[in-house]
Amino acid sequence: MNEEMMTEAERAPEGTPAAAAGRGRGVFAVRTLGCQMNVHDSERIAGVLEAAGYVRASHEQEEARDLDLIVMNTCAVRENATERMYGTIGLWAGMKRERPHMQIAVGGCMAQLDRERIAQRTPWVDAVFGTRNIEDLPALLEQAKSTGRPQTKVNERLEVFPSELPAHRASKTSAWVAISVGCNNTCTFCIVPTTRGKERDRRPGDVLDEIRAVVADGAKEVTLLGQNVNSYGYGIGDRYAFSKLLRACGDIDGLERVRFTSPHPAAFTDDVIAAMAETPNVMHQLHFPLQSGSDRILRAMRRSYRSGRFLAILERIRAAMPDAQISTDVIVGFPGETEEDFQDTLRVVEQARFSSAFTFIYSPRPGTPAAAMEQVPHEVARERLERLLALQERITAENLSGFEGRDVEVMVTGHSGKKDGETHRVTGRERTGVLVHVGVPEGEPTPGVGDFVTATVTHAGVHNLIADPDVAAGQTYMVRR
Repeated sequence: MNEEMMTEAERAPEGTPAAAAGRGRGVFAVRTLGCQMNVHDSERIAGVLEAAGYVRASHEQEEARDLDLIVMNTCAVRENATERMYGTIGLWAGMKRERPHMQIAVGGCMAQLDRERIAQRTPWVDAVFGTRNIEDLPALLEQAKSTGRPQTKVNERLEVFPSELPAHRASKTSAWVAISVGCNNTCTFCIVPTTRGKERDRRPGDVLDEIRAVVADGAKEVTLLGQNVNSYGYGIGDRYAFSKLLRACGDIDGLERVRFTSPHPAAFTDDVIAAMAETPNVMHQLHFPLQSGSDRILRAMRRSYRSGRFLAILERIRAAMPDAQISTDVIVGFPGETEEDFQDTLRVVEQARFSSAFTFIYSPRPGTPAAAMEQVPHEVARERLERLLALQERITAENLSGFEGRDVEVMVTGHSGKKDGETHRVTGRERTGVLVHVGVPEGEPTPGVGDFVTATVTHAGVHNLIADPDVAAGQTYMVRR
């Protein structure tokens, strides 16, 4: 690189403090563990830091570990996420020895739940902050610098909705929009009510204003987020608030696709099904957590539905939207689960015909009622998980094979690259959420991110679709920008 083309930061001697090197208050990166709500919060963490004068790291800076601040946004739902957190932060201790001025911050659900343990186990961490005080991070980092001591702040009450904070969105074309935070359910396996608190809904006008703003900024797709989206509005006595919100999204010019996650089966009412079916830009994609097919285990989990009701709701959804792609969560090895209980789960999964399933071995979380119950041996749970995975893999393959020969509309989110002799492809998701790799016919310009491609599916993969249409043979390839 010529000297004239180098930035001040690139010319600065190694170890120069960030401010002196023209890097604002510092170059930062955020790592995220966990769910979509954590991804949403990480966008707010990045936005708050940028508003305070920090600079987001480039890909090259992240690869070179050329960072002044690294933030971990943690998850507390399963034990393996906790282990990953401590393992990663342990590696960062080595980075900090190489760059003594670098700061480390830990936030999110694990910080909310166990701040004292994090501070004790990782004394090299400069700041610990919870899910309810993202806005405090810059001040905590400054206090750590000025005092030379780690800083911790975890609010018990939510004062500011994360959605009201500045955001650095990971995508210009797709946006997460939170409609609520927290959860009022009391599932015996779940730590979320402890880490996120009781459910609090945003005003519908505020949600719609945010959607209009992201659409004006280039977003074509939004995903509405909440721990239980379909109980939105219950706190003010409006049991139809969520279906009204979905219909209102249909009136926003330029908004091409609306998705949401996650609903609770017990509150999934016919007005929501109708709103999904009748609002053109609401996609026929649904994540519908089963957790178990055993009514006995569902009672032990305090899930307020039974398998028969769950399947009846699915039947109504598919009657209204035959093309609906429905995914789920299943926990294997919940305390007290017998082989008979597990057989009930296999039976329900077979009947439900989920497009995909997120399957987990039960992980006891300290402070939850299920953690004190009699545990299923890990080797038993592991063997059951393998049987469940085999069943779901077969169902997923059968489902995807039904797309072959059909035309699908794909919103492009990236490029899958090209090796010698291979077809150049773009990648994205079709309307019901299935991942599709679309081959660009010879001589055609490559569609950009955010463009829509309608193409004929030529092959069903294991977890995705391939559309390499032969236009000369009458197969479809059309681009809409």
